[in-house]
Amino acid sequence: MNFLFYIATAALITLTSCTNESPRAVSTADSLRVINESLGYRRLSEEYFQNHPSSPFKSDPPVQYEGLRWYPPDVGFYFTSKLHRLEHPETVIVFGTKGEPRKQLRYGYFTIGIEEQEHRLNVYKFTSEDIRLRPELARTLSVWFTDETTGAETYPVGRYLEIEPEVDDADHLYVVNLNNAHNPYCAYNPAFSCAIPTREDRLPVAIRAGEMNYHME
Repeated sequence: MNFLFYIATAALITLTSCTNESPRAVSTADSLRVINESLGYRRLSEEYFQNHPSSPFKSDPPVQYEGLRWYPPDVGFYFTSKLHRLEHPETVIVFGTKGEPRKQLRYGYFTIGIEEQEHRLNVYKFTSEDIRLRPELARTLSVWFTDETTGAETYPVGRYLEIEPEVDDADHLYVVNLNNAHNPYCAYNPAFSCAIPTREDRLPVAIRAGEMNYHME
């Protein structure tokens, strides 16, 4: 059981309840709900990393767990967006932190509004070859990014974001909660290799939301 499904099982119902893609006034009740959901996600993360046998801290070689570091939850980094599918998705090479090339399908993007500007957050899928070997990956949507905090306040490689599985409804609104942006496993244990976000995945703003660097130098 991997981290994505462990978290999604507990959080998916509440994280998909917002239904407006446009910037909007947020009520006190909605703000509290978003904050509580983000805090709940973090509690599950801590539990997973400390106790689950698949945790990178329990892999060979094991690494001492020292606790995760997070920015305070901020409702301003909680969005909903349609999945804007590309008319012609393209297979691209994404390198891992150990130098290995990986093929990913650049599939579409979500739109988010920060500092009164709209930004695109690229969405990737696994290739048909990967799906042939592992059919359960067919609806997996992968999102990763770098931003103005990368390499200073946050992990130098970048951060990932869990998104619910793809649905067929073109008007469906997906939750894009940057408060849940997290480090890949290679941030904790050098035995792991993780996908490095490309130049096209860089957001030209500071995303002070989600997980901070595990080891702050």
